[in-house]
Amino acid sequence: MQSINSEYGLPYLANVTTFTFTFHCCTSLTEKLTLTYDSNIKLLQHNYLHIMNSINCCLFIYWTDYKLRVSLQTCTEGFTYEHRARQCIDIDECRTLPDPCRGDMRCVNQNGGYLCIPRGLYSQSYARNSPRYSEPFIPNVPPVGAVSRSTPCILGYTLGADGTCVDVDECETQSHQCNPTQVCINTAGGYTCSCTEGYWLVGGQCQDIDECRYGYCQQLCANVPGSYSCSCSPGFLLNADSRTCQDVDECATNPCSHGCLNTYGSFMCTCDEGFELAADGTTCNDLDECSFSDFLCQYTCVNTPGSFSCVCPPGYYVYEDGRSCEDLNECESGNNTCTTAQVCFNFQGGYTCLNPLRCDPPYIELNDNQCMCSAENPACRERPFTVLYRHMDLSSGRSVPADIFQMQATTRYPGAFYIFQIKSGNEGREFYMRQTSNISATLVLARPIRGPKTIVLDLEMVTVNNVINFRGSSVIRLTIFVSEHPF
Repeated sequence: MQSINSEYGLPYLANVTTFTFTFHCCTSLTEKLTLTYDSNIKLLQHNYLHIMNSINCCLFIYWTDYKLRVSLQTCTEGFTYEHRARQCIDIDECRTLPDPCRGDMRCVNQNGGYLCIPRGLYSQSYARNSPRYSEPFIPNVPPVGAVSRSTPCILGYTLGADGTCVDVDECETQSHQCNPTQVCINTAGGYTCSCTEGYWLVGGQCQDIDECRYGYCQQLCANVPGSYSCSCSPGFLLNADSRTCQDVDECATNPCSHGCLNTYGSFMCTCDEGFELAADGTTCNDLDECSFSDFLCQYTCVNTPGSFSCVCPPGYYVYEDGRSCEDLNECESGNNTCTTAQVCFNFQGGYTCLNPLRCDPPYIELNDNQCMCSAENPACRERPFTVLYRHMDLSSGRSVPADIFQMQATTRYPGAFYIFQIKSGNEGREFYMRQTSNISATLVLARPIRGPKTIVLDLEMVTVNNVINFRGSSVIRLTIFVSEHPF
């Protein structure tokens, strides 16, 4: 609170009937007061003649000791003079200003100023604290007899060379009383002590505002003296407002060897079918599908980048399912080396060329696959009457028991019965004959046979007729080609 006093004695008033007071209450306000002299004024002692209020100053004009006295009372910025209480009181800017705070901020009145605080973080600790100046204002009365014939410059101004009052810059002349934590701001006729941005006034001292407490930053906040700094977590980028963060699309830089899926704050690499993600999280390693199972392919599994393929041994081709092996019939496809005189016989995984039939004496050729020994020939009496040549194939390791070949009498004689037996070739006892009727029998595989192997069996059918006392036999010479593989 600042004051300036002026006085005018009777000699001055005797010569003046009208006089004007000019005073400055603030930078943008200049007020003038014109009074007309009245001889009755001198009869009024210690009575105020006029009080004029502005925002932060008050002019008192009163008569005492036969002198007209003028007193100008000013208050510092943020306060206004209450003439009834005769003291400076705090201005509640939150009520008087039309829009003190913008956005989602709440205005909190302070002694000589105000703060803008986020509404979500407002608490009673920031409630208004506006102490009043309790000392009453009593104009200073100059000594009796003092007379001034000119109006001096009010406090905060100095007389310039041209005779006008010039504002004193207390901040530049270091004549202010701001403490080291405050900033001096020059005003018309005075100065004010304020805090720089990022600080607030607490107990007469400027203290740093911890902006990080109020959630100014979306993610990471670092408080610094007088300010704060926002940053973002990995995977985010600070926006132009320096407060919010936006997700970084890491996939735009192609960090993955195959596919990339952007996620909020990160990314995830994906691999094509047949690959798996490596430990580094970005590259893809080929999956060895062949190691998953021994039954993935019927024969051999070959791993390929991102997949696998099945291969089959010679004499086979890969079936439509891509895994099974199917026999390649070289005889039908013509992919064989048999001559025109030979007969091509296909079996599982291969083929053989059969030479034309040659019957050993005393047998003669009956047709292209049968030899006959004539009953009229004495050399044939102890030999089978006919030898029939047959061929078949058998898969290696075939499950047992298995019926693999059937024999049957083609001619029936009254009173005759038939005996079926393996005459030769069964030294390993892999086969046996099971008679299924009076005229038929089945060759049974009793033990698994591993190929490749060729077995020749003589299957004999003995005909016995006790009525005519006859005994004879016929033989089927069965050649079995056992494949190398079980398919």
